[in-house]
Amino acid sequence: MIGTGYAQRMARYNAWQNENLYSCADRLSDEARRQDRGAFFGSIHGTLNHVLWADEIWMSRFWGTPRPKAGIPESTRLRADWDELKRDRVAFDERIVEWADNLDGEWLASDQRYYSGAVKRDIVKPRWLLVTHFFNHQTHHRGQVHCMLTQAGIRPSDTDLPFMRGLAA
Repeated sequence: MIGTGYAQRMARYNAWQNENLYSCADRLSDEARRQDRGAFFGSIHGTLNHVLWADEIWMSRFWGTPRPKAGIPESTRLRADWDELKRDRVAFDERIVEWADNLDGEWLASDQRYYSGAVKRDIVKPRWLLVTHFFNHQTHHRGQVHCMLTQAGIRPSDTDLPFMRGLAA
């Protein structure tokens, strides 16, 4: 089982890596960000949209934040405007850090009941497992964006957790 420190560290890692990838994607034209590059969610813009959508879904379950009014198929198109997507990402990363900073071990050790639109049924799982999935999902899709940026000639900065700025021993 994970502890609150894991969630706090990963919330900050999430924000750090989103800053890394969004600043790189900013150097591309809007057309290049929207180009279908054969990734699961097509483009850089589409994949980053999906990650924010998924974060909003999980935080609605974990913390009661507003739930997006769209499913997975629409998740790549929720924010058509690049500047809106960037602004919303930064604001939501701040919320994720705030949430993580307020977690307690008892909450993590309990079960979460939720409806999964992906499998169309209610699910009950340990929260520590779902929080681990939440951060793993972000990392998985950011890896896809990293690859697409590299293919577009943009090299993102370091992604290794041990090199995260402000990391205490």
